[in-house]
Amino acid sequence: MKKLLFIFIVFFLFLIFVNFNLSKANTPDFYPEVNAICAVAIDGKTGKILYAKNPHLKIPPASTVKLVTAMVVLDRLSLSEKIRISKNAEQTPSVAPKLYEGEVYTVKDLLYLLLMKSSNQAAVALAEAVAGSEENFSVLMNKKVYSLGLKNSHFVTASGLPAPNQYTTPYELAIIFYEALKYPLIKEIISTPVKVITSETGRTLIIKNTNKLLDDSEPEINIIGGKTGFTRASKHCLVNGAYVEDRLIITSVLGSPNRESLWRDSKNLINFAKMVLNHKISPVYITTVVNTNVLANENFKKPYSRIYKKAKLGYNEYAKKKGSKKMIVKRISSKKILTKKDSKKTFVKSKKSSIAKNIKIKHTKS
Repeated sequence: MKKLLFIFIVFFLFLIFVNFNLSKANTPDFYPEVNAICAVAIDGKTGKILYAKNPHLKIPPASTVKLVTAMVVLDRLSLSEKIRISKNAEQTPSVAPKLYEGEVYTVKDLLYLLLMKSSNQAAVALAEAVAGSEENFSVLMNKKVYSLGLKNSHFVTASGLPAPNQYTTPYELAIIFYEALKYPLIKEIISTPVKVITSETGRTLIIKNTNKLLDDSEPEINIIGGKTGFTRASKHCLVNGAYVEDRLIITSVLGSPNRESLWRDSKNLINFAKMVLNHKISPVYITTVVNTNVLANENFKKPYSRIYKKAKLGYNEYAKKKGSKKMIVKRISSKKILTKKDSKKTFVKSKKSSIAKNIKIKHTKS
């Protein structure tokens, strides 16, 4: 009897083991690998959040802010209007190709430089053309995002260069991207891999899109484009859109440690969102303890402080010697991102953004 009982117990445990492994083999991972500090994936049709990791963490936006810049410009300027590059725009730190004082480009060409190559000089030139100065232009930027019902974003520079009191969240950045897609030219630009631009004097510029996901060859994922960004504060950022089985998925990733991780995080979010939409897995909301140097930028006196001006003139060594770390970095202790008050359901009110109306964020334990 004891022997039969023993055999029965062994057989029973064997069945449990087999069933467990089969179910594990057929069940996808519950959490996609996302190394970024914060990220979201949103269903562009319903506004439903499919994945969230610290979605309301305020973080400097870097060059992703150029989506707001482009919308404000398109609201106010003609595409054929010609803009002369100022000395101030020329002296703005930026990636190549460099723009020089006196050169003349159309608004449309500068928008391509702004969104494809992430030119800070183009951002300043456009801001000056609209409002006379970058400072005045930032007022229009903030009016734009506030009109969308967004309360956790504030912008100071048109380019995304570090400045005090400049921040967004991955959630609100995704909403900004959704609104930007309503502008046909923005949608066209962010999906363009390579573009040739010519100045009024005949200088030819060949620019390539900074979004490497456009080169993605997966047949089931149609990348429509996005906007990259990087500063020491924000680390590597990307807000991106993709069609998966005719459903728009918006991913917003802020604070990836490097570019390779940024592409991987974004692709993992797209694939995870696809499984959620196919009802193979449930949405995930993750809150983590952020233990990092958060660049709050309070130590900048102004975006055009003495060190900032020197940096614009090309004195990078000056900035290093004079303590750019002290100017930029503020150490804070580890803390929970969401409080008990935050654990309640949150609704984002918006008069103009249809996606924001539909989004309900449900906080669940991870």
